[in-house]
Amino acid sequence: MFVQLLIAAVTVLVFYLWKTFKYWEYEGIPYEKPVSIPFGSLKSLMTRERSFGMAIYDVYNKTKEPFLGIYLMTRPAVLVRDPNLCKDILTKDFASFHDRGIYVDEENDPFSGNLFAAEGQSWKSLRSKLTPSFTSGKLKSMYPTILETADKLTDSLRSQLKKGESKVIEIKDLMNSFAIDIIASVIFGIEIDSFKNPDNEFRSVGRTNDKQNFFQNFMGAAFFLFPGIIHIISKLKLKDPNTEFMKRIVGETVEFREKNNVVRKDLMQMLIQLRNSGKINEDDDNWKFQTVAEGLKSMSIEKLAGQGFIFFIAGFETTSATASYCLYELTQNPELKDRLINEIDEVLAKHNGQLTYEGLKEMKLLDRCIMETNRKYPGLPILNRICTQDYKVPGNSYTIKKGTPIIISLMGLHRDPEHFPDPMKFDPDRFEDSNYNSTAYMPFGEGPRNCIAFRMGRVSAMTAIVSVLSNFNIECTEKRELEIDNFSVAIIPKGGVNVKFTRK
Repeated sequence: MFVQLLIAAVTVLVFYLWKTFKYWEYEGIPYEKPVSIPFGSLKSLMTRERSFGMAIYDVYNKTKEPFLGIYLMTRPAVLVRDPNLCKDILTKDFASFHDRGIYVDEENDPFSGNLFAAEGQSWKSLRSKLTPSFTSGKLKSMYPTILETADKLTDSLRSQLKKGESKVIEIKDLMNSFAIDIIASVIFGIEIDSFKNPDNEFRSVGRTNDKQNFFQNFMGAAFFLFPGIIHIISKLKLKDPNTEFMKRIVGETVEFREKNNVVRKDLMQMLIQLRNSGKINEDDDNWKFQTVAEGLKSMSIEKLAGQGFIFFIAGFETTSATASYCLYELTQNPELKDRLINEIDEVLAKHNGQLTYEGLKEMKLLDRCIMETNRKYPGLPILNRICTQDYKVPGNSYTIKKGTPIIISLMGLHRDPEHFPDPMKFDPDRFEDSNYNSTAYMPFGEGPRNCIAFRMGRVSAMTAIVSVLSNFNIECTEKRELEIDNFSVAIIPKGGVNVKFTRK
């Protein structure tokens, strides 16, 4: 009986796999060949040769088709390569692709109902309410905090360098501390010093993404690939320490501010406004909130913590990665570095030697350097959506079926020589000369679901770069491209980002 059951089970499994991996052949569109069963397009991810984003990048480079059938393990998906079709999906035809198709369960897990994962009307309402959080006026109000953190960064570097001494420093970890301190203060209103206390709880949460932890990497990939698995795991009520920390810190902060009527110019203040009144005050000078009974509040502490957590993760990686990779590329291109230093010196001289929010906006070459960094090293190497209603591909007879995952390789688009000539060259001037395909450039997504906080990340990264170049000479340790490690959804540099520093 056991042998018969085993044979039956194997037969069912073989038939299931055979049918699954025939899907794109039956659909009659180009698809990745040969198919690796049961890993599909992600064999290199499962064998730990490549990270998720880089495995998709490899598929992008195998073909010139505008869109391609692929298999995310046993899940058929469409990889979109044509930048015009990408823009249509993200903007003009957003109604057919308004969700990401990742794990979210607002009813049983309110923490998951954050702006990144929320779906349908819930997302639309949340996005509308949170949009006033990142106006220019709000950023300007929060900028002094960013400057204070930049001073800590400078002090930390000085403490590691004696005058006249050169030292190689791994700057990704350093910029992680910079980003964490900004986020702790600007988002949560909590003053920490990760340079002096690198083992604080905020730093521990941020460090999770930079570690080769099999469970964390599996969960990160499953979050995008198999949201059903996360649903099952969530039913077990296992407590994630990062999630529990975020709920606790948000709960304590909200309780303290409401009891003591504390007013701070930070994101948490705006989230409390939203929780109590159902909206964020659009007046950039009014940061007060009205306290109401718990039953009248528009958002639970858990859901509020979910918003804080997604801003934490997004802002942390955007700031630290952009600043680190930009500085590294400047050491690889000394003439460009000298041009940028001259620009910084000129602008600072106009503002009495002080870095200001207005002065930062005058640094046009720096702005292009940030744009080029975000091109070569997009914060997330992929964008993902799910088809929410059948969609006929423009100029093609094929109709993408409702429920089909859509993958866009930002790494592929941004490093494609058809869109960006000599793509591995760090060339900020391409954005001045318009020597690129602007449709293919989308480092923070496009359309209604683009990154809501990208300007804050850019301003923070630009401030870090100005602080470093104003106070230190930097040089490369060796002439080479950064190698991307084989884990995490984000881009993680193998061996870190090493730069030689000397005090000015």
